Amino acid sequence: MSPAIAGSIVLIAMLVLLAAGTPIAFALGFVAIAALVLTDGISAIDGVSETFFAGLANFGMVSVPMFILMGAAVASSPAGKDLYEALDRWLYRVPGGMVMSNIGACALFAALSGSSPATCAAIGKMGIPEMTRRGYPDSLAAGSIAAGGTLGILIPPSVTMIVYGISTETSIGRLFLAGLVPGLMLTALFMAWALFDCWRKGIAVGDVARRFTLAERLENLPRVLPFLLIVAAILFVLYGGVATPSEAAGTGALICILLVAIIYRMWRAGPMVTIFRDTIREAVMIMLIIGAAELFAFALSSLFITQTVAGAIAGLEVNRWVLLIIINIFLLIAGFFLPPVAIILMSAPILMPILDSAGFDPYWFAVILTINMEIGLITPPVGLNLYVINGIAPQISLRDILYGSMPFVGMMVVGMILLALFPQIALFLPNLIMGPAL
Repeated sequence: MSPAIAGSIVLIAMLVLLAAGTPIAFALGFVAIAALVLTDGISAIDGVSETFFAGLANFGMVSVPMFILMGAAVASSPAGKDLYEALDRWLYRVPGGMVMSNIGACALFAALSGSSPATCAAIGKMGIPEMTRRGYPDSLAAGSIAAGGTLGILIPPSVTMIVYGISTETSIGRLFLAGLVPGLMLTALFMAWALFDCWRKGIAVGDVARRFTLAERLENLPRVLPFLLIVAAILFVLYGGVATPSEAAGTGALICILLVAIIYRMWRAGPMVTIFRDTIREAVMIMLIIGAAELFAFALSSLFITQTVAGAIAGLEVNRWVLLIIINIFLLIAGFFLPPVAIILMSAPILMPILDSAGFDPYWFAVILTINMEIGLITPPVGLNLYVINGIAPQISLRDILYGSMPFVGMMVVGMILLALFPQIALFLPNLIMGPAL
């Protein structure tokens, strides 16, 4: 059987299993084992467990559940409410300030939790009802938070960046730095669109009769600033070479648990059980996908599918920017159906040699890839953030949520174009702090 036919069969089998609702890890594992058995016989099963666990046998993987624990602690606390209210009290007089408050709160909460769905849920529960009460269109209210929630996988610390760093053997600290400025740039682009859209639709200031004193504006900051300082401290120890990602993640998780217990009095068993339950659930899901993706990649390599696809793409006699556009289209389509972690693990072995031969920086590409994954979070048919928003605001139709999200997809495309024209947006900070990549 030729690699092209084998690849087509594997792809069709994957799509059928995913369409049937099979969990991604099980779909990857089943297709991989079936492909290996059909080509090498029943004896191929002997090496399945070894290959599966080889994907997890990396000490850097310890940081994944630790960062998830850190995010779960923050997401389970009222920190999102305090963050949202603090920003609203500063921006409530600005035309469109409510939308800008929500986007800013999403960006900051995303940095704390590292989870797009958690960000949408935490900020959306408060922001959407308040925006609709003040006369903002449902589509803008829901779309701004759905898009703002995507920032969780780009602004550090990001689990997606950790998985990319492990799978491509690149520096996680440098990846975090590479995502910082683009994350802030996307936040600014989102806010710019929100401001323009409010001006275009004639949305004036919010509650003009309400006035906040300086004391009221500062009231929530003592409860929020400690969490923001943790993020800053984690980035500092990583970039300063003080600690490894695993050490920084473990320390950050412990401090976050202590802070939610002290600040929000969440020391009882119930809240703590919820935090650790959510952590275990998400961490196990990601680890299963990582192990299954390693097995899947091994099966593709054994069938010479990876080598054939890489050779076909590399053999295209096109400009390297046309090649990048082709890769981006592939990633966008994959993002419509699969979560970021699965896409990174499945595509990295194929794409990295091609990108290297084309002269693209792997840290710069990590940002491009992550923005692609962000688009997938707010586009159907999967569009996880769309369903999260619909779940917390069922009175807003999926159509309106999608309609409100589309302009922000346009801002993400603008962000990728700016990164292509000016790669130093992503590379300046890591090169400045950590020196040029070897």
